[in-house]
This record gives sequence, C-alpha cells and structure tokens, in this order.
Amino acid sequence: MQPANVKRYFITGLLIWVPLGITAWALKFLIGTMDQSLLLLPEALRPEALVGVYVPGVGTVLTLLVVFLTGLLTTNIIGQRLVIFWEGVLWRIPVVKSIYYGVKQVSDTLFSSQGEAFRKALLVQYPRKGSWTIAFMTGHPGGDVANHLKGDYVSVYVPTTPNPTSGFFLMMPKSDVIELDMSVDAALKYIISMGVVAPGNGKKDASQSQAALLHGAASSASSDKS
Repeated sequence: MQPANVKRYFITGLLIWVPLGITAWALKFLIGTMDQSLLLLPEALRPEALVGVYVPGVGTVLTLLVVFLTGLLTTNIIGQRLVIFWEGVLWRIPVVKSIYYGVKQVSDTLFSSQGEAFRKALLVQYPRKGSWTIAFMTGHPGGDVANHLKGDYVSVYVPTTPNPTSGFFLMMPKSDVIELDMSVDAALKYIISMGVVAPGNGKKDASQSQAALLHGAASSASSDKS
C-alpha cells in the first residue's frame, strides 16, 4: 500500500468520524445541560429513584415542557399579571435588576419576530479597507449615539472564526455595507468553516465531496489489488 493511499484512507475516515463525533458531543452537552432541570424535582420523583438507573433525556423533556407551559400560561391575563408582579420584585433587587433587565432586553430583541437583529447577512470591509468579511445586521444606532452620527448608519456584529459567539460590534454607514442574498444559517456555516463550506454548496456538495473521496479510496484499493 502506497503512502499516498494511506493518507487518503485516513482523511476519508476523518470525514466520516469528525462530524459524527462533534454532533454526538454537542447533543450530549445539550441533553446533559437540560437534564439538570431534574434537580428541581424531589428525589423520590427522579428517574434514578423510580427505575433505579439514570435515564438521559428525561430532563430534556421536562425542560421543554416547562418552557411550553410557561409560554402557555403567560399568554392569558392572569399569567401576564404574574409576570408583571415577578418583574416588579426583581426590579427592587439592585444587582439582579441590572442583570435581568439587560439580558431580557437582548433576548426580546433577538427573538422578536418584528426585530431586525440577525435577520440579514452583510458584506463589510473589516478590519481595514479592501479586506472583506461577513457580518450580521443587529439594528440601528439609538440614544445619544445617534445624535453624534451624521447620515444613515446601521449596527452590525462581526463574528470571529471559527467561534461566532465572540466578535465585534460596529456602527457603519449604510452605504458601506452590502446586503447579501444569503440566509443567516448559510453565513454562519461559511464563518465557522473558515470559508471552506462556500455559501450555496451546503449538504449536497459536502456529500458529493465525501462520496468522491470514498470513490477515490476504493479505486486506489482496487489498483493496489491489481
């Protein structure tokens, strides 16, 4: 077996196992995190006490059920009054007030169906002119900041690669940004892959590239045997 073929087999194996491993790790992390909701139950009602063993995923179901019921209850008048009362209590706690209302304002903006945050992918010049990167529109400057900006400006978030959860917040002239005909999901894949997964290729082309490598490995194996 030639060294080039060994390298090809190794890369082909990585293409199969790396996505599976990362997917399994992510699912384990999410399920393990949501399973912590079981700690809210009395010990006698937990799966370990009822069936004698730990059952992964039960806490995930409980978490989703709690979130659903919370949304269901807060859509009526009584639920809304309870929320107002609870927020009034939090408002009287100095440190908690700042954290809660800061997080609430961000979450309301991100998850609002009427909001602009992370609805559009943009092409901007950053960190210098002539160097382009992908950013996301988060809205428009407001407050006293808008009074010092002359012209039409937009607020953008420039994520880092390969971790898009960190990045830079910029306020740029609207004329300096280019709105892309690209979904946010496609833009995130492009950023996370460091430009390897080109927008528009997606799963189909990735599968085709894996199939091509597998075919090449099979062909090399056939050649070795012959």
